[in-house]
Amino acid sequence: MQLVLLKSKIHRACVSIADVEYEGSIEIPSDLMEAVGLIDGERVLVTSASKGGRLETYAQAGKPGTGTIIMNGGAAHVIKAGERITIMAFALSKTPIVPLKVVCNEKNEILRKI
Repeated sequence: MQLVLLKSKIHRACVSIADVEYEGSIEIPSDLMEAVGLIDGERVLVTSASKGGRLETYAQAGKPGTGTIIMNGGAAHVIKAGERITIMAFALSKTPIVPLKVVCNEKNEILRKI
């Protein structure tokens, strides 16, 4: 049996910019993506702790070290700048996996790995 298991989690990140005019996705600094094993184009679930919005999109690697997370396209109507979010990716596996998880501050700097 294949299970769908959490593989990557960025917890308590903060949306820096919401750009409705972009074609879609969430842009995440590549260094933050690397910390949790996300790859460019990977499907992610994004949830808002601020207002309860929830959506699926794909991760797009942004410039490392900026701390800038951008909600693009229609997703920017659901989750807006300033909202605290959790970004999660899942994997199919027949055996348990240990997810890579980080907690961020309001500048999207990693506070700790969990």
